Amino acid sequence: MSSVRIARRGGRVVVVDDRGVINEHCARFLDRLDIRGLSRFTIEAYAYDLALVHRWLAAAGLTLDHLTMDHVHQFLAWERGRDSHPKSMNRRLHTLRLYYTACMGRDLPGGLVQRGHLRGYHRDRELGIQRLVRARVSQLRVKVPRTVVEPLSVAQVRELLAQLRRYRDLCIAHLMLLCGLRSQEVLLLQIHDLDFEDRRVRVFGKGQKERLVPLPALLVRVVRKYLSLERPNDCPARHLFVILQGKRRGHAMTRDGLRRVFRTRRAHALLTEANPHRLRHTFGTDMARAGVRLPILQKMMGHAYPETTLQYVSMSMADVATEFHRATKELAARYEHDLEVDG
Repeated sequence: MSSVRIARRGGRVVVVDDRGVINEHCARFLDRLDIRGLSRFTIEAYAYDLALVHRWLAAAGLTLDHLTMDHVHQFLAWERGRDSHPKSMNRRLHTLRLYYTACMGRDLPGGLVQRGHLRGYHRDRELGIQRLVRARVSQLRVKVPRTVVEPLSVAQVRELLAQLRRYRDLCIAHLMLLCGLRSQEVLLLQIHDLDFEDRRVRVFGKGQKERLVPLPALLVRVVRKYLSLERPNDCPARHLFVILQGKRRGHAMTRDGLRRVFRTRRAHALLTEANPHRLRHTFGTDMARAGVRLPILQKMMGHAYPETTLQYVSMSMADVATEFHRATKELAARYEHDLEVDG
């Protein structure tokens, strides 16, 4: 299989072949994303997906300009053969669709599915003349199974915090557990985003959407200790979280570095499920259990749509079991009373 991969050249992320030659079509596509103001993390994700697309093209002996509907489905089958998650498959299909349109100037074959039918103006007895209802056109997607993400238990959270030895790592965990920040949002934080006087932090979420999140007193104390005891004074980076040792000491912390903070703790039996997304989900679940209203929680988590927030606050199996036992206990008491009366 072709060893198409991503690489860094002159501060840019590019797609290169096995000889290190830059794919110019991919380079132009990624440059357009950069011009649009997309974050470097998003551009890297697109680059990774483009590399996979070109690996498939090479393995299948295809070129972009000869793709058909059957080829699109073959790409999905290839992805399934790699045991890719349905969400990842949909993201790569979306990347392929955008890339194909940018290069070919037309829609990807088989990329759109038409549903419904065209209805003209009609009269409703109650509301009068209605609008023209157009046929719905949706993009081809892989069905994503609906799953319930279990939040971390109190014992798991306590064990995780006990395993963290640096104030920096404690700050990161608390920002996810107590403020609901994403990994990328944590890495993008800069020192001037912190407002200790008003106890809040400015966060830049997806699409560079800005929001203000309150800082708990506990987190303020931990951040102050990190800044005074661990973070180097002569950091070349303005980012809040930096590398604390080695040749790159003082440089901005990377995604791999953040993942290692949690990966090294997963050897513990209680922490096999401890990852940044699970910590953020635990925050959403804890806020919902505490009675925080959906619009407030949606704003705190930086969700564009309330449906996304609802997915985070779905009841865990522990909640279901607790409510079930409470209800069955009441039912049992009621039926026992009826039996006593009948007897």
